Amino acid sequence: MNRIKQKLNEDKKLLSIYFTAGYPNINDTVSIIQDLEHSGVDMVEIGLPFSDPLADGPTIQASSTAALKNGMTTEKLFGQLKDIRQSVSIPLIIMGYFNPVLQYGVEAFCKKCQDIGIDGLILPDLPVDVYNEDYKAIFEKYGLINVFLITPQTSDERIRYIDSMSNGFIYMVSSASTTGAQSGFGEVQTAYFERISKMDLKNPQIVGFGISNKETFTQATKFTKGAIIGSAFIKYLTANGIKTIDKFVKNILS
Repeated sequence: MNRIKQKLNEDKKLLSIYFTAGYPNINDTVSIIQDLEHSGVDMVEIGLPFSDPLADGPTIQASSTAALKNGMTTEKLFGQLKDIRQSVSIPLIIMGYFNPVLQYGVEAFCKKCQDIGIDGLILPDLPVDVYNEDYKAIFEKYGLINVFLITPQTSDERIRYIDSMSNGFIYMVSSASTTGAQSGFGEVQTAYFERISKMDLKNPQIVGFGISNKETFTQATKFTKGAIIGSAFIKYLTANGIKTIDKFVKNILS
């Protein structure tokens, strides 16, 4: 069974952490993943930096720009991750934009992911319809779960279609804005979480965008299976480096 599906079956709220590969320094990727697992994180989303990250807020954009300047490429990332399964057992997801995947070759990219032990992909700019028609068979051939995003503006009909095309979890964007940390969720967002929960979808939902601390993690997971923290973690790395990752995670989970 795919490691994502195994993790989703666990009777707990899940914490997933996103970081940009090659940031703060080009060779930090593997040690960050290892430290996140040792700290109790359930899944890791490895950001593949891209020169035009439209869906990302300023923090992740800045980390992506820095990683590219550091020399991070798709090939470099695959090289760094080639032995990752000798030391890491939690689910690993590559998150990025479809253009680098297309440039690498979709099947070649998927095969490389399978060889390394990547469990899934999150490609926000790959429409579910295009995925279904052109790429679903390739992803499934290599055992990869493709994770789709929904927002408060996504219609119920579209959500149910995405649910039918999904085979892991649905990435539930907390707002219509770009990524970024915030101090808490208001009534509108809480009502959105509850509304989706009542749709009784077959795939669990994990909330992303705006989770930055224990309070927002708790709020986001009241009606969902888990939450994703990205910008707040990258800000922490920027300020503190990679030596005290366990402290960041402990503040969320304790």
